Amino acid sequence: MIRQAPLPDLLLEPLVRAALHEDLGQNGDITTRTVIPAEARYRARLNAREAGVASGMQIARIAFHLVDPSLQVETLVADGAPCAPGDTLMTIEGSAAAILSGERVALNFAGRLSGIASLTAGFVAETKGTQTRITCTRKTTPGLRMVEKQAVIHGGGSNHRFGLSDAILIKDNHIAAAGGIAQVLNAAKASVSHMMKVEIEVDTLAQLSQVLETGGADVVLLDNMSTPDLIRAVELARGQLVTEASGNMKLERIAEVAATGVDFISSGALTHSASTLDLGLDF
Repeated sequence: MIRQAPLPDLLLEPLVRAALHEDLGQNGDITTRTVIPAEARYRARLNAREAGVASGMQIARIAFHLVDPSLQVETLVADGAPCAPGDTLMTIEGSAAAILSGERVALNFAGRLSGIASLTAGFVAETKGTQTRITCTRKTTPGLRMVEKQAVIHGGGSNHRFGLSDAILIKDNHIAAAGGIAQVLNAAKASVSHMMKVEIEVDTLAQLSQVLETGGADVVLLDNMSTPDLIRAVELARGQLVTEASGNMKLERIAEVAATGVDFISSGALTHSASTLDLGLDF
């Protein structure tokens, strides 16, 4: 499976720095400063306590290095790789105080992002034997969209648009406000750049027929359709539109929907409902 290259540390550092500022506050880690000798050195291990897919290892490394650039951090399980209970994902060696001060931020990011990657991998596994790809949505934690979408990539999924400025996605409320499917698509055709994709949401096969008659769309989002309707929609759109199934796409339905032949299945659950993977830092 092709995976994207890591994001530049430069893009991730502001997020990690903000989280460290939040945790350290105005007085720093007063517990560690009070009870740990400044000269104490330790070797810690970031361990998986349950099976999953690792993500956030790059961010964890950045967190430790922002606290103390002299810490020796070695990543043993890369972002996007599977892990089993007891696996050591990373080792950190150096100032005990620095390791303890960076621990929670590193674990918060790594656990959250590994949870997203692991859930995504579960969705992707349900598409085995088909050409359907799993993709995420904009239902992300405010301020963390970039890294949560990267975690979806680590789980084997793909990214939908990152924001309102990436592409045109015409939804039901746009259609209602503009006066109909023909109106919104004609407006899009008249003004959109040749570099910009246009996607439109439909709820029924009749609406899909209007989209095909009007033209102007590149992708159709088939929202909350039954499986028989999805099969028919894929037949109607084949060769004309990329198809995306969405709406209440739970894990137990993914295999059935993928079998309809849709190109993509999008699910907000990948980012808004993923459980944190249980990771721990052990000295």
